[in-house]
Amino acid sequence: MTVVYRVDKFDVPEPARTEFWRHVRRTHAILRDQPGFLDDALLEQHSGPGRFNAVTIVRWSSADDLPSARAAVQAAHRAEGFEPAAFFTTAGIEADLANYVETEA
Repeated sequence: MTVVYRVDKFDVPEPARTEFWRHVRRTHAILRDQPGFLDDALLEQHSGPGRFNAVTIVRWSSADDLPSARAAVQAAHRAEGFEPAAFFTTAGIEADLANYVETEA
């Protein structure tokens, strides 16, 4: 079993910050109920020059857990009438989204 880390980095303009975190918290509430979910972290930049000021990390027990989790989130978004891509465009949010696995040092 290979643990998978979903690491999403965001450049969130200040005017969109509150709404962005509201959507993130709602999405993570869904993710926490999915099979294979291990834990998560919601991080906001405290200092430093990096352009990404928000980062979310979710650890999954394996890559096999990702499709059903994605489907659950998409279904919830549809039910709420929420379109993340449209929100990001309107709010000026840029994202870097990827899955990672641990590597040997």
